Amino acid sequence: MSAKSGKTSKAPPLDTLRAEYQRKDLGPGVRGKYLKQHAQGTNLVLLQPEVAKVFPTPAAVNEASLG
Repeated sequence: MSAKSGKTSKAPPLDTLRAEYQRKDLGPGVRGKYLKQHAQGTNLVLLQPEVAKVFPTPAAVNEASLG
């Protein structure tokens, strides 16, 4: 048996643009554009269905946590 098996990939490297895209059409890059939003983080929480029934809205959660 041969050491090679399976299909060979003909996909382009991930660091190149497709032919239909031109770098000049993408506009200038802005370094740090979303840095403030990223630094603030997130406060998403995944609730179990039973808990979600008790707290159906964000206001209900806030009221319980402040109460």
